[in-house]
Amino acid sequence: MNHLIDPNLHIWHWQIPLYLFAGGLAAGILFFAALNTILGRKEKYPVSVKLSPFIAPVLLIIGLSALFIDLNHKLYFWRLYTTIRLQSPMSWGAWTLMIITPLSFIWCGLNIKEILPKWDWKYKVLIDLEAFLRKYELVIAWLILIYALILGVYTGILFSAFNARPLWNTSILGPLFLTSGLSTAAAVIVLMSKSQLERHYFARIDLMLIGIEIFLIIHMFMGFLASTQVHIDAANLFLGGPYTTPFWLFVVSLGLVIPAILEILELLHYKMPAWIAPVLVLFGGLMFRFIIANAGQASRWLY
Repeated sequence: MNHLIDPNLHIWHWQIPLYLFAGGLAAGILFFAALNTILGRKEKYPVSVKLSPFIAPVLLIIGLSALFIDLNHKLYFWRLYTTIRLQSPMSWGAWTLMIITPLSFIWCGLNIKEILPKWDWKYKVLIDLEAFLRKYELVIAWLILIYALILGVYTGILFSAFNARPLWNTSILGPLFLTSGLSTAAAVIVLMSKSQLERHYFARIDLMLIGIEIFLIIHMFMGFLASTQVHIDAANLFLGGPYTTPFWLFVVSLGLVIPAILEILELLHYKMPAWIAPVLVLFGGLMFRFIIANAGQASRWLY
């Protein structure tokens, strides 16, 4: 009869959805950087490969800080790294973050001279280290690509593995959170790039990802409504319940549908502020994680 668990969960606050947003966005940015490097498009899409990845370490630090703040026993966080438990999402997440965070710094180090041409490492050991890592740039890109996908999916699995809450008890959340993270990353690249070629390329990618998100959201609710009563009750939180207005207004309308319409109009060469659509996508992605986190804690197995 723990009051923090029954009848509703009250243990995850703003830190968790903030981490999920920052982690998913960082994963998406690193994924596009690695993918375009592997495909030989470094010069064609320079912002996605060389500039936007500088945001990723900052986002990962923000996310890790939020997780640390959320811990009740902060001095014992290191125990996550004394074992590997393949059946534990927390273990997967801890080790993935341990690997992808230094990789993100290495990627920035390899591209820092593109941003700061006068940058000088000064020390010979650092110059030699950069030369050594540059020889294995493709290997690093493949590692980043793999771990970015794991991190993006993990942000959803962190919830879906929590079977005690019906709203989170769906395999859709993993691919949905990954798609959302990639979409917000594409939006950041559109926002940062001054090249019309690069903006339009990632606007098309974002349109595709938004379409996938809408499909997954519809499929998720269809699955809930065709399931047990507690899952129907979980769906009803968004279909007439307390989360109906914020979800359909902030996530679906402002975060998905309107940006998609604006991106289509821009691709058709209609004149409009290019920053509106990506900013709305970022806002919708953040709201999506806060709403899913709070609504999931409100859903329950009890009638």
